[in-house]
Amino acid sequence: MKTILIVDDTELNIDLLTQLLEDDYQLLVARNGAESVLVTEKNMPDLILMDIALPMMDGCEAARQIRLRFSSLPIIGLSSNAMVSDREKAIAAGCNDYLTKPIDEDLLLKKLREYLG
Repeated sequence: MKTILIVDDTELNIDLLTQLLEDDYQLLVARNGAESVLVTEKNMPDLILMDIALPMMDGCEAARQIRLRFSSLPIIGLSSNAMVSDREKAIAAGCNDYLTKPIDEDLLLKKLREYLG
C-alpha cells in the first residue's frame, strides 16, 4: 500500500483528505512545513500533499528542503490561492503539481493515480 503524507495545519482539511484517501492509502500527517521535512526523512512517503500556507515553515520552503534530499518524490501543492503566480511559485519551489482548494476530489484521485501508478 502506498503512503501519502498530508501536510496541513487545518484539522478540517486533514479530516476531509483522510476520509477520501484512507481506504486506499496509508496516511501520515504533518501540521507544519518543518514537521513535514522530519516526517519525510523518517518515513519516506510515496507522495506528499503539501498545503502552501503553513506555520513555522511554509509549504514552498518545505518543498525546497524535501526536494534537495528526495529529487523524485512527488509533491502536490495545495492552496486556496488560485492565481497563476501562486502555482508558478509552488512549482518553482519543487512541487510537481498544484491543486486549488476546495479540492476537486475526482481531480485529486486522478493526480494520485498519475503519480503513484
